[in-house]
Amino acid sequence: MPAERLSMRKVREVLRLRHASGASVRMIARSVGVGHTTVAEYLRRAAVLGITWPVPAEFDDAALERRLFAPAGFHPVPTRAMPDWNHVHAELRRRGVTLLLLWEEYRAEQPDGYGYSRFCDLYIDWRRGISATMRQTHVAGEKLFVDYAGDTVPVFDGATGEERPAHVFVAVLGASNYTYAEARWSEGLADWIGAHVNALAFLGGVPKLLVCDNLRAGVTAACRYEPGINRTYEEMAAHYGTAVLPGRVRRPRDKAKVEVAVLIVERFILARLRNRRFLSLGELNEAIREVLGDLNARLMRRLGASRREFFATIDQPALLPLPPEPYAYAEWRRCRVAPDYHVEVHGHFYSVPSRLIREMVEARVTDTTVEMFHAGKRVAAHPRSAMKQRHTTVAEHMPSAHRRYASWTPARLLSFAAEVGPGTAALVETILRTKPHPEQGFRACLGILRLAKTYGEARLEAACQRGLTIGARSYGSIASILRTGLDRAFQEDPAPDPAPLLHANIRGRGYYH
Repeated sequence: MPAERLSMRKVREVLRLRHASGASVRMIARSVGVGHTTVAEYLRRAAVLGITWPVPAEFDDAALERRLFAPAGFHPVPTRAMPDWNHVHAELRRRGVTLLLLWEEYRAEQPDGYGYSRFCDLYIDWRRGISATMRQTHVAGEKLFVDYAGDTVPVFDGATGEERPAHVFVAVLGASNYTYAEARWSEGLADWIGAHVNALAFLGGVPKLLVCDNLRAGVTAACRYEPGINRTYEEMAAHYGTAVLPGRVRRPRDKAKVEVAVLIVERFILARLRNRRFLSLGELNEAIREVLGDLNARLMRRLGASRREFFATIDQPALLPLPPEPYAYAEWRRCRVAPDYHVEVHGHFYSVPSRLIREMVEARVTDTTVEMFHAGKRVAAHPRSAMKQRHTTVAEHMPSAHRRYASWTPARLLSFAAEVGPGTAALVETILRTKPHPEQGFRACLGILRLAKTYGEARLEAACQRGLTIGARSYGSIASILRTGLDRAFQEDPAPDPAPLLHANIRGRGYYH
């Protein structure tokens, strides 16, 4: 490893001690604090070039160093045309553009310009001096970096004066630094997805990748190699034709763009709004949009253009088109089907086919619908209901026995009873009316109507008339009347007694008188 070169201040001191004071090499070495061989080498180089003390005034430190340490046969070349590094840096963000291509274009305009290796070295030196937000090179339209700012903004209730913190969502494009910011009530899944939808609408296009932190709303399992993406977040990305790429855990440089953008938003936007009092989230977002426009239109030093100009020329043409409709927020839940073939979602119970009892299903919940999926196939769909502890049931989901029972209603029972007769209809109506709930009388009414299969409709009608007369209003009473024959007196056309049988072994009525 070569020794570190002395500063020109010490080189000048070596020349002064040698030529003005006549000191020996070893004395100079002890005075300056370097090895005597190093002092001897510097004096030899100066003697070859004819440099003594005092050093000529036209030799500043840079010129002196160039003269003393230039390689053999080196002659300074005339000054060459310097490339436009702002243009080079911007062009590198375009897909397929390389330094070699830009150097070839530069040499086509400047045949006597720098060679390729010197061109690359000069660009690297220039890039070290630009703003930290522009140090990475990103392909146009490739990545949108997203995160929440660490600071919150207080929003006050106009009636009670209660303070509620609003969280600030920040998104920035990698190539142009075009920035979006929006206030949300929380960092939950619904606000996370809603902020993404608004950010993509603001950009007017879709990047190829969404680079996020490992926050719980977006990433279910933080892993360096196979991170788990939230099902809703993944579905939103698929709707827009993009993909989610979480950064590594505790690796903020993976998303350095948005880390710097968050800092800029906090200093340029939130700091300007610190003395304002906001009474609603909409009012806060309106103020953020106004200052955000100034931020994107502001000229960036060293780059000679604003974020909006870079976005219009670099990122915007490379973005994917937006879908016809924005993504409608849908929440996914894993649920187990209960023995009554219903699934609970937000306190309401929705039916699924009874064959899925005790199976795991996935519920997709939107503002208007609830869909059930089993093994990737949709098995049920219901309008979403806000009524707690109630049931939404589709008849086709019920077992056949349950369907038959569920099909009985008071109106249907009365209709079947009227077909038997007015007495039966009156008795059924009386039973349903006297119960606290009509459903409590369904079984008794069904049992009474079933007696027509055993005794016939005429006898059932007569038994019901007798039951109304004596106040018998139960299945057991009507069945007892029919079993004992007490209904016969109420039959309109009682059947005549059959003719007596004549036989030698039958004594007949006269035998006893």
